[in-house]
Amino acid sequence: MKAIQQVAFGLESLQLKEIPTPTPAPHEVLVKIEAASLNYLDVALATGTYSKELPLPRIPTSDGAGVVAAVGDKVSQWKTGDRVMIQYNQLWQNGQATAATDQIRTGVSTPGLLAEYAVIPEYALVRTPVNLSSVEAATLPVAGVTAWTGLMSFAGIKAGQTVLTQGTGGVSLFAMQIALAAGARVIATSSSPEKLKKLQALGAHEVIDYKKNPDWHEEVKRITGGAGVNATLDIAGAPTILNSVKSVGYNGFVGLVGFIGGAQLPLDLFSIVGNYIRLQGYSVGSVQSFRELAAAVAINNIHPVIDSVFPLSKAQEAFRHMGSGSYFGKVVIEIS
Repeated sequence: MKAIQQVAFGLESLQLKEIPTPTPAPHEVLVKIEAASLNYLDVALATGTYSKELPLPRIPTSDGAGVVAAVGDKVSQWKTGDRVMIQYNQLWQNGQATAATDQIRTGVSTPGLLAEYAVIPEYALVRTPVNLSSVEAATLPVAGVTAWTGLMSFAGIKAGQTVLTQGTGGVSLFAMQIALAAGARVIATSSSPEKLKKLQALGAHEVIDYKKNPDWHEEVKRITGGAGVNATLDIAGAPTILNSVKSVGYNGFVGLVGFIGGAQLPLDLFSIVGNYIRLQGYSVGSVQSFRELAAAVAINNIHPVIDSVFPLSKAQEAFRHMGSGSYFGKVVIEIS
């Protein structure tokens, strides 16, 4: 089968290779991967920014969707032809995460999904929503589940509440779509006038140019009449966390899900303690959360926002585009 292999650290090391097709064990499923999508983590892993301890060569990427091509002789819940998506935290089935459920992550501790085929445990698959193509479905496992877990599982967003989304990456745009489907008001940020218009077209009730408003929490408070928002997902880390904390109101929720601007956080304890703010660090979500997201996507006919689609042979270009930060929505690599 064809696969992208990372043979060293650096995007130039991503090479298209011909390698053996894996064979599923009794409780495993062979999935014909039709599309994979990129996250900032994939770029960080490929360049060695995240860790230089990963064994090489490796197949990168954690997000993917496709069709069941074969099943192990003890698999009962899947059959050939089923359309499926791959769970990121493979052992996290439901409830709270533990050290045990965090041990196996697709594309980090297992081979990734930039290949024509992948072997996945039967419990680490979720059925693809009927309204999505595989190119669209490949964007859900990490970005979509991260947004769903933060807003629905942890923040408990309800109709009539207000959500702040930050930027135009996959997690933030999924957060907007999920919040809107839940009946929440959305305030969205970007530094690009063109992207701000796109956010409004997607349904944002208010938008903020954070380049013109570096202390954008003040604009959030102005828009909300001083109350602040009920929840936000912080994407960048160090450069945005203070604004995030000051943007939420009493008993507000700040999900710590990104580190693209730096991992060392300066915190304002007066705002956190004085306003009873909840800061929650987490990584994606459980299979149960993924199933709930998939159901919501189908019922509300949500279609992920896709920036661009690259062929497998252009994987390096896709990674470079992802690393540039110029995208609006998800960057996808089509494999089939």
